[in-house]
Amino acid sequence: MGELRPLGDDLTDTSRALAQALRELFEGMEVSVRRYAARRRRDPGTFSRYLNGTRLPPWQVVMDLFADLAEHRGTAVTPEAIEFVRGLYGSAVDAGSSPKHAVEILEQQLADADRVSRRSTVRGDVLGDALLDRTHRIADLEVRLNQLEADRSAERERADSLAAAHPDVSDLLQERNALEAEVSRLGRELREAREQRAAAEARCELLERQLEAVEQQHVAAALPTALPTALPAAPAPVSASVPGSGAMPRILIVDDQPDNLLAMRAVLETLDQDLVTVSSGREALKALLDHDDFAVIIMDVQMPEMDGYETCAHIKRRPRTRDVPIIFLTAMGEDPEHTARGYAAGAVDYISKPFDPWALRAKVAVFTSIYLERHAGR
Repeated sequence: MGELRPLGDDLTDTSRALAQALRELFEGMEVSVRRYAARRRRDPGTFSRYLNGTRLPPWQVVMDLFADLAEHRGTAVTPEAIEFVRGLYGSAVDAGSSPKHAVEILEQQLADADRVSRRSTVRGDVLGDALLDRTHRIADLEVRLNQLEADRSAERERADSLAAAHPDVSDLLQERNALEAEVSRLGRELREAREQRAAAEARCELLERQLEAVEQQHVAAALPTALPTALPAAPAPVSASVPGSGAMPRILIVDDQPDNLLAMRAVLETLDQDLVTVSSGREALKALLDHDDFAVIIMDVQMPEMDGYETCAHIKRRPRTRDVPIIFLTAMGEDPEHTARGYAAGAVDYISKPFDPWALRAKVAVFTSIYLERHAGR
């Protein structure tokens, strides 16, 4: 386990290119696989598979290689080298998934949203008919009550006096009051059904745009591109982060797991966006105080202290941020109970862990396009 294993026999071009780049980084440290694995407290067999291309490493492993190589050389790795490897990593991640898988995910979500829309439409029709029936019955009761008043020539007489003279009036009044309460309830339920249908229709529209985005990404990815054959050289000091241009739409990514943040950054950096990553709900709220012009927020649901639901509620209570769309990232699968809770909290979309890179990019690309469309006239 001390020497590098040969590259895997059946590697894709993207996996081979990434493995070769990682091997070049590793070989620059002049240390055995077993010794380096012990240094980083990793399994040597797993780390060896990272270097022979048969297993995709977490992005943190790549960043550790950069840091350790910089320490060994005494100089920082160039930003160009980091971006080059980041591009290879993103391509390898894409190769591990496929547009077809992303389409399957989005089509399933579209089917779910369509089903909610149809069910809420049917429920709305039933509630509307029931509401109309109760309204007509109230109108009939009013006619009967007015007729009784006319018969008594007591147009201004109080209802309780009328009831005393005609015992059946009391029953009519009780029935009318019960019907009015039912009309009120049916009205609320009808509004909820219509709101649910409108939300489901909006999700259907979003998902159709996301499916189109996957197709566009697939066409763009199929265009021939030339990969450099070696890492850029000439190490020079590099800052910890490179600020994005203010002209690019901002994307806020919230997750308490560093590996998830790095993986999402690697996937989304192929898009022309300014990515801001934070590791807690409180940090997300602070980031929104500093900048309230985010195009979309990607938020993990399960976080300590303040989870995604609570953070989302805080965001929606602020007038300046309530309209920022939120995509929930959840490891709980597509459980209707969890997705319904997410929509109720204010999220407009969701994606399950482990996330599909094509699907995630499509979702973010669509919300970015909507953001740019809304701000085009400003």
